[in-house]
Amino acid sequence: MPAQQKKIIFCIAGVLSFACALGTAAAIGTQLWVKGTILCKTGALLVNATGQELEKFIGEIQYGLFYGERVRQCGLGGRPFQFSFFPDLLKIIPASIHVSVILFCTVLIIFALVGAGFFMFNAFGSPYETLHGPIGLYLWSFIACSCGCLIMILFSSEVKIHHLSEKIANFKEGSFIFKTHSEQFANSFWIILVCSLVQFLNALLIRFTGFEFPFSKSKDLGTTTGAVDLMY
Repeated sequence: MPAQQKKIIFCIAGVLSFACALGTAAAIGTQLWVKGTILCKTGALLVNATGQELEKFIGEIQYGLFYGERVRQCGLGGRPFQFSFFPDLLKIIPASIHVSVILFCTVLIIFALVGAGFFMFNAFGSPYETLHGPIGLYLWSFIACSCGCLIMILFSSEVKIHHLSEKIANFKEGSFIFKTHSEQFANSFWIILVCSLVQFLNALLIRFTGFEFPFSKSKDLGTTTGAVDLMY
C-alpha cells in the first residue's frame, strides 16, 4: 500500500482511538448507565392495586458508576432522592465488581490515548519494528477492546445477576419493599460497546495497511524452516 494511504488510515485510526478515550471519560461521569422503573410492592399489595392504579406505585430510577437518582412512588406522589455509590452504597452493592468496572474504564481511557498517540507516530514518524510499530498498535487496540468487553460483562452481571437496581431502591427503606418493574441499559453503557467495536475496527485497519497480525509471521517462518530442513 502507498505510504500516503497508510498515513491517512493511521490518522483515521488515531482520531477514532482518541474519540473512544473522550467518549469513555464522558460516560464515566454521567448517570446514564441504567434507566428503569421500581414498583413499591408493599403499597401495591396493601390496596390491591391493578391496572392504572398500579402506576401510582411505580417510580423511576437511573444511575451511573458514581451517583444516580430515583423517584419514590408509594401512592402519595413522587419523592425524588439523590444517592451516591461512594461511600453510601458500598455495603449493599458488590463493591469488588463495581470498582473493577471503574478501573477497567480508566485502563480503557489510558490505552485508547496511548493507541491514538502511536497511530499518529506511525503516520508521521519513523516507527521501529517493536512496540512503536504495528506490534504496538495491535497490542494497544487489543487491550482497549478487551477492557471494553470486560466492562460490559462485569456491569451487566452487577445489574442483572446481583439485582443492583433493587438493592439501591431498598436502601434505608424500613417497612416498604421495592421490586424492579423494568430496566434497560442507557446511553453511556452503549458508548462502551461502540468504543470496543471501534478498537476492533482499528485492528482491522492496521491489517488493511499490510501489516500481518502478531505471530503470523513467526508461524510462516517456522513452516519455511521446516521445509528447508526436510530438503537437507
